[in-house]
Amino acid sequence: MDFHLTEAEQMLQATAREFAKNEIEPVADAVDKAEVFAMDNFKKLAEVGFTGLAIPAEYGGSGGDIMSLCIVMEELARACASTCDIVDAHLSLCARPIYLYGNEEQRKKYLPPLCSGEKVGAFAITEAEAGSDIANIKMTATRDGDDYILNGSKLFITNATVCDTVVVFASVPELAPRGMTAFIVEADMPGFNRGPQYEKLGMKGAGNAELIFDNVRVPSANRLGDEGKGMRICLGTLDEGRIGIACQAVGIAQAVLDRCIEYAKERKQFGKPIGENQAIQWMLVEMACRIESARLLTYKAAKIMDEGGNPVKAASMAKLVASEAAMDIATKGIQIFGGYGYMMDSPMQRYFR
Repeated sequence: MDFHLTEAEQMLQATAREFAKNEIEPVADAVDKAEVFAMDNFKKLAEVGFTGLAIPAEYGGSGGDIMSLCIVMEELARACASTCDIVDAHLSLCARPIYLYGNEEQRKKYLPPLCSGEKVGAFAITEAEAGSDIANIKMTATRDGDDYILNGSKLFITNATVCDTVVVFASVPELAPRGMTAFIVEADMPGFNRGPQYEKLGMKGAGNAELIFDNVRVPSANRLGDEGKGMRICLGTLDEGRIGIACQAVGIAQAVLDRCIEYAKERKQFGKPIGENQAIQWMLVEMACRIESARLLTYKAAKIMDEGGNPVKAASMAKLVASEAAMDIATKGIQIFGGYGYMMDSPMQRYFR
């Protein structure tokens, strides 16, 4: 197995890193404090083609594969986790399933405005009684001639406050208990409503809110895939989403390590930089090892998906290892920063959240 990025991937990584450092990182704290969808960042992403990654050029995309998307998302998360979360929901959870499971008419209609950043995408599956138990969704899609009438609500939806196009899952009553079906819903359809933005612990710039569907009439042309096949579409999409979450976690963890190395060189106690103390060195080494392990698992999952394999196991492992590593590394980051790490003007508190 080749553990090195290709020349093209290295160039993409360098481009994404420079972009994130110059355009996203300087406003990350402001995005967090504003607690609204980071629309300015989204527009910047669109200008450089990052809102169309892993979508072919024929549909307005920037091309590339899941590995390319991983590389960019890690760099975005390193600068601003909210911005990375926005991209994951927009691309991995909305544009990509339309590309993978939609028909040609749907691809040509919905993908170009999503890829250009003209429209923002979202993915709606979670409900009050259907978190991990997605088969327990209560939202219904009742047939009415050539249309479906959608009723119900979805919780904790990323990009919900501004989304224009949503991949939504509902159950067709006539097919219960195997009636889960996917639909492409447009935000200007009558009966589509948004709840207020949630007040969250972290990822405050990702515009999470409830989406409410009150007799939303959706034409059958907007059904994504066949009736009763929504579970397959949902699970396939979530596999890719798990890889995205792993990328976010790796990026956050890398940002913590970067800051900690810098701080350990500058902060002096007892007449020397704290980085000269073995206790600090051990922490930094462990952080670096866990980040590299998580990154390699994430890349493995991406490669499996790009090669047409089944990524379920690898994606789940990557998400678990990366997210737990990020939490532990952020905790260590606060410890290395000492009292300053506990202050709200410290970068550590945002990484920790």
